[in-house]
Amino acid sequence: MKTVNIMIVGVGGQGTLLASRLLGCLLTDEGYDVKVSEVHGMSQRGGSVVTYVRFGEKVYSPIITEGEADYIVSFEKLEAARWSSCLAKDGQIIVNTQEIDPMPVIIGKATYPEAILEELRAGGAKVEEIDALSLAVKAGSVKAVNIVLMARLAKYMNIPYEKWIAALEKTVAPKFLELNKKAFELGYAAEKD
Repeated sequence: MKTVNIMIVGVGGQGTLLASRLLGCLLTDEGYDVKVSEVHGMSQRGGSVVTYVRFGEKVYSPIITEGEADYIVSFEKLEAARWSSCLAKDGQIIVNTQEIDPMPVIIGKATYPEAILEELRAGGAKVEEIDALSLAVKAGSVKAVNIVLMARLAKYMNIPYEKWIAALEKTVAPKFLELNKKAFELGYAAEKD
């Protein structure tokens, strides 16, 4: 089996780490060798955060380099562009349509780039965009964007829905479980763009 490479990218505080734990738990339960590597950067200050998840029969390194990512799950549009060079030729980007201004935009030194997703597509990337924030709010919390995006990723993977829910039950605190199950259900059921 070929090693599958997934990058989860976003901004500090968006729940990328819980998403990677969910994915790691699911894949380990499926019997894969799994390597997860988290790069926090300036996550405490709203900076870029990236997590590498690699799985297969035997995985030796946790790092994904340029042109290797089978999937990039982006919690924000600019982060999708920032990490797009890592996308494999036939890779898939799943991106939340939310825009979070980076510090240069906040302090007025730059403007948020326009037409990010159109430029990615023009460069040959397969991009599925989803308004994960609206679905998270519908589920009960803006903090459930991560689970909505994991549900979109689930649509590309050959692992049954029930197994994703079982992994959620293992990784999410009991008091937030029903909310997260609802977020997963909404993300999974959403129509592709």
